[in-house]
Amino acid sequence: MSDFIFNNLDLFFVYFNELSTLPHTLMLITLIMVPLLVLVAYYTYAERKIIASMQGRLGPNVVGPKGLMQPFADGVKLFFKEIIIPTDSNKFLFLLAPVITFTVAFAAWAVIPFDSVMVLANINAGLLYILAMTSLGIYGIIIAGWASNSKYALLGAMRSASLIIAYEIAMGFSLVGVIMISGSLNLGDIVNIQKGTIFNWLWLPLFPLFIIYFIAGVAETNRAPFDVAEGESELVAGFHVEYSGMGFAVFFIAEYANMILISALTALLFFGGWLSPFSVDSLGSFEINDYLSYILLFFINDGIHWFIIKTFFFMFCFIWLRATFPRYRYDQIMRLGWKILIPITLIWIFVEMLLIYYKVEPWFA
Repeated sequence: MSDFIFNNLDLFFVYFNELSTLPHTLMLITLIMVPLLVLVAYYTYAERKIIASMQGRLGPNVVGPKGLMQPFADGVKLFFKEIIIPTDSNKFLFLLAPVITFTVAFAAWAVIPFDSVMVLANINAGLLYILAMTSLGIYGIIIAGWASNSKYALLGAMRSASLIIAYEIAMGFSLVGVIMISGSLNLGDIVNIQKGTIFNWLWLPLFPLFIIYFIAGVAETNRAPFDVAEGESELVAGFHVEYSGMGFAVFFIAEYANMILISALTALLFFGGWLSPFSVDSLGSFEINDYLSYILLFFINDGIHWFIIKTFFFMFCFIWLRATFPRYRYDQIMRLGWKILIPITLIWIFVEMLLIYYKVEPWFA
């Protein structure tokens, strides 16, 4: 009975493997995209409510009970607003830019494993694919800034480009440390080498790289305190200052989808993904007779629920950082990326090389 409870989510995917490839793939894409879009909508609501609570305000509380329909009200409003294209702008590129940003933000989810079975494309170069997709997102921002024919938008785009170049390097070096331990670019394999307790997860031996990876992820998504590309006091609204209606909404959705992606990757790479923080190998020999024990055992064991909990925690950290820190100056952000984060990653990679050479247990044996 317990085996059935643990595997019931996997049975759905096994069943659809019997279908032809195209309907099967479309079904899986729908199962990923629809919940993700709903999560993006309510992530905006959660952000407004959490920051309001931290600042002693109420937040959204009018549209629907407790303001729960506010994301849909915002979506309807933006959908019916006019899309204004600036004079002398490049119309084709102006409309193409948000499409590029949206597409690459959601394409990266194709290789994200939700548990040992639930993954759309289980490719061996999954981590490399995600790096490629997240790097392509900058093209949408640069094109939006240039095509808008606005000095404010262009300055915002240039700031974003330089920011992502600096922090992409630090993020890449952080991932080198993960690859050195796992010996694989497959996200499922990286999770599987972390089996055991919470102390077997990679956050402990790679703690400096974990911190730098998350900081670089916040910077890459242009979130506070690294949101100089959208500095209201300097650039009005940054690279998307000329966008209205659904053009602005698509940039907004892509930004929050990237935040969720960084949170999910942090959970997978450093915190064991769907693995339980408890060592439950010995529980299979116990006799379980009541329904509550089945439920308890289900939640203690590995599963997608642990992946969701860990992802939600890092999503909360994005909001927490925004509510806590003021926006840094542009020169401070560049100094942090080039002179602090990148040297620390290089030093820790050298330390990790020594730990691997001397086979320090349990991570490097």
